[in-house]
Amino acid sequence: MNSVLRLRRIGSLTLACVVVVAIAACGDSRHDAPASSTPVPDETAFVSVTDLDPTILVDARYFGEHNFLGTRIAGYEAPRCLLTKQAAAALAEVQQELRPMNLTLKTYDCYRPQRAVDQFVTWAKDLGDVKMKKEFYPTVDKANLFRDGYIAEKSGHSRGSTLDLAIVALPATDPEAYHDGDPLRECFLPVDQRFHDNMLDFGTGYDCFDPAAHTANPAVGGTQRAVRTLLSELMQEHGFTNLAEEWWHFTLKNEPFPTTFFDFPIR
Repeated sequence: MNSVLRLRRIGSLTLACVVVVAIAACGDSRHDAPASSTPVPDETAFVSVTDLDPTILVDARYFGEHNFLGTRIAGYEAPRCLLTKQAAAALAEVQQELRPMNLTLKTYDCYRPQRAVDQFVTWAKDLGDVKMKKEFYPTVDKANLFRDGYIAEKSGHSRGSTLDLAIVALPATDPEAYHDGDPLRECFLPVDQRFHDNMLDFGTGYDCFDPAAHTANPAVGGTQRAVRTLLSELMQEHGFTNLAEEWWHFTLKNEPFPTTFFDFPIR
């Protein structure tokens, strides 16, 4: 389906909202974990998405300090988005549909080494470390992160076909620079009050542990619902499925390693 027909299908209100946002601007499978787990360092099955399409933007949040831990995460040795070849090829197809609309994909996290997931688990058990709470989980008691499904011992990201991403209007502006110790703002605040990312307004920031980030949250409407719908429909048409609790999170339906969790570092 071409870009014009897709936007018509989303509806006139959605189309108007997306256009307005684009002119004005000119996210883990923490919840799913199959039982089988065999880390196998087979890097030959992976590719950097920018090798397939250099126009895709990469904002590797776990390579830096602006994430829910507030530090660089284990295994992230370069700011790259690695995916299985199948997932990367499907993502490149999505990008080809967005570009005629003067829009582009931006990834936040792609393949995630198991050692990074282990660090998340260790951090979640340290109830005294709430350094980044105000921005990323302002209304969640850290003691409930496991119970509520925000943190788990396995992540679909480690299978290599799951990624977190958003849409950015072109020409892309520079996102706000984060420095350790900067004042934090709640991730569900209005777009002009929360951390200034350069993505379209999806209603929350990335990695927002809050019901406001649920893809189909009925409280989210207008422009925010329009851009969530656009991203979801494009990704679904190219073989991805969305995690209902996170508008930014998608997994390739026919992933090549559905029960294997890798642990090689991102370099």
